[in-house]
Amino acid sequence: MKKIISALLLTVLVLALAACGAKDKEEGASGSKNGSGDKGEQTKIVIGASNTPHAVILEKVKPLLKEKGYDLEIETYQDYILPNKDLESGQLDANYFQTIPYLESQIADFGYDFVNAGGIHIEPMGVYSKKYKSLDELPDGATVLMSNSVSDHGRVLEMLEKEGLITLAEGVDKVKAELEDIVDNPKNLKFEPDYEAALMPTLYKNDEGDALLINSNYAIDAGINPLEDSIALEETDSPYVNVITVRSGDENNEAIKALVEVLTSEEIQDFMLEEWGGSVVPVK
Repeated sequence: MKKIISALLLTVLVLALAACGAKDKEEGASGSKNGSGDKGEQTKIVIGASNTPHAVILEKVKPLLKEKGYDLEIETYQDYILPNKDLESGQLDANYFQTIPYLESQIADFGYDFVNAGGIHIEPMGVYSKKYKSLDELPDGATVLMSNSVSDHGRVLEMLEKEGLITLAEGVDKVKAELEDIVDNPKNLKFEPDYEAALMPTLYKNDEGDALLINSNYAIDAGINPLEDSIALEETDSPYVNVITVRSGDENNEAIKALVEVLTSEEIQDFMLEEWGGSVVPVK
């Protein structure tokens, strides 16, 4: 009887060790939920992105990353808040939707320990109007609609200053400029910075305001062509570069390095130019 019990115990022990070994092997291959665990090499990258153009670009990147041994999982977002929250919580390995000034403002506001892992492209800001065909046609007292994204205000005002519509106070940091920094407004433009950025294309289609400022990613996603439909378009030497954002330290991760390398490759840069014809401009 003792021999039978001993044999049974030995069998149970062997099976338990085998199960643990299989589990360890599985964890070593995939790591944590995001593929960034301590065991094994990361082979999966979970990235958050805006629908257009970011997610479209990433879909093009998928097979090229696969050749390097990485699986790319894309989570799409309609807003600018959740992608950073989900990156901080560990649900994402990286995100691809925000400009450098916006990233810096989010770090200042929420204390995120994030870094820019690489600049990828620029989406020029555009001025749109259903009523007028040029900025010169804007009448005295025209209403200009802006998004409530404070990080975009300096960008909008600097663009309008370059177009000769306003003058900002001398010495002001134009990236952080606000409406109160306007010292000359010859057309007496009335600014309404009260709208969600994602709603700007709808306001344009509904002929709201005399002119509107719309980010190219929202314009493209709504079927608006920035090159053809805008009455003015931001120059492509803008500092508002869209970047890959990761938690501090992850910029040295081989998987993240591979992602940035593919995104900045000639093949993907050519794809951006061919797909959007200048509405999305790759960073050289």
